[in-house]
Amino acid sequence: MNAKPKKILVIEDESDARRMLSLALKSSGYVVFGAENGEEGLKIFKEEKPDLVILDVVMPIMDGWEVLKRIKAGFKSKRVPVIMVTGKTEDADKVKGYTYGADFYVTKPYNIQKLLLAIRDIISK
Repeated sequence: MNAKPKKILVIEDESDARRMLSLALKSSGYVVFGAENGEEGLKIFKEEKPDLVILDVVMPIMDGWEVLKRIKAGFKSKRVPVIMVTGKTEDADKVKGYTYGADFYVTKPYNIQKLLLAIRDIISK
């Protein structure tokens, strides 16, 4: 019996980055949803109930910090793993991400193969 494919939500305002990551995830067997800002991302999160979220920090309308806080504030949604993928490279930003509940913090530019391995590890727990 085959397991249902895992759903991943990519919230990233840079369309090329969102498209490239989505293609890599789809080719790895995931069902992928994309959002170009935090507000749209939260709407899709509530509708689709993904198994994992990949989240940028610097975005228009609602930044990734606020999205992360809202996801982790929910009773059920707080268990959904969130991977921050961002250009924010300072240690203080990484600490902030983990403090707000991120499960993993990746800085841009990143190696897609390493990210896919991390996703596989996190989503299989």
